[in-house]
Amino acid sequence: MIIITDKSCTSYRRPGHPERPSRVTLTQELLYDQTELPLTWTGPTPASDETILRAHTPEYIARLRIPRDFDADTPYFPDIESLARNSAGAALRALECTRRGETVFSLMRPPGHHATRNEIMGFCYLNNVAIAALHARATGTKRIAVFDFDVHHGNGTEDILLNQPDTAFFSIHEHPCYPGTGAANVGDNCFNYPVAPHTPRKEYRERLARALADLRAFQPELIAVSAGFDGYARDPLAQGSLEAEDFHWLGAELRQFGVPLFNLLEGGYSNALPTLIFAYLKGVAGQ
Repeated sequence: MIIITDKSCTSYRRPGHPERPSRVTLTQELLYDQTELPLTWTGPTPASDETILRAHTPEYIARLRIPRDFDADTPYFPDIESLARNSAGAALRALECTRRGETVFSLMRPPGHHATRNEIMGFCYLNNVAIAALHARATGTKRIAVFDFDVHHGNGTEDILLNQPDTAFFSIHEHPCYPGTGAANVGDNCFNYPVAPHTPRKEYRERLARALADLRAFQPELIAVSAGFDGYARDPLAQGSLEAEDFHWLGAELRQFGVPLFNLLEGGYSNALPTLIFAYLKGVAGQ
C-alpha cells in the first residue's frame, strides 16, 4: 500500500480551527510505527492549471491569491495556493499509482470535497477528488465513480460532477448538517443517502450497505473514495454513530468490488482519527 503525504501540508494552522495539522502528523506517527501493513511512502507533485481547470474556473484559481479569508470556516494563508495544489496533486498521484495496480491513500490536507466549481468553502480550497476524477475521464477511464462517506455532504464534488457523462457521485452523510445540501438525488448521476443525526449504528451501517449496492450496480471501472472519518460516534463536528469496526468493514466491502480504487482524506476531527484511518486501511488491504 502506498501512502502519499508531505510535511508541507502540516505547515499551516489557524488556532482553534478543527482542521489542524495534528490530524496528519498523529496519523503519520501511527502508520510509521505500526507493523501490520507494509507501506511505501511518497510525496505529491503540484497539480497543474490544466488539471485544475477541469474542475474550477481561472477566476477561482486567482481568488486563492487574494489575502482575505474566504469564509468563517476557510481562512486565507499566504501559501494556501501551493498547499492546495499539492493536495490536488496527491490525488492525481493516487490515480496514477492505482492505474499501476497499487492500493493508495492520500494523507494530505487541505481536504477538498466542499470546494465547488466557483466557491472556496468548508475548509476546502481545491476539489481534489473531482480534479482526479475528471482527469481520469480525460485520460482514458471510461466509467468512474466517486464514493464519499464523510459525514458532511460533498456539495462541491456534486456541483462539479453533476451530469458529467459516465461519472457518478455517491454520498452518504448526515442531514440536516453542514453544508445543508444532499437531501435528495440530483440530476442523473448524483446519488445521496442522507442519515439523520443520532441514527443508531445498525441503521447507519444498513444505509452504507444500500449506497454500496447502488455503487456496485453502476459498474465503475475505477472508484475514487472521499474518505471522511467524522461519522465516528465521538467526532466533535457531527452526530454520527460509527465505530472503528465500521470503518474497517467499509474498507473491506470496497475491496470486495475488485475494482481499482484510491482514497483521499477528507474530514475527521476526533483524536481517534489515526486509529480510524488505520482500521479502514486494514479493511482495504484485506486484513
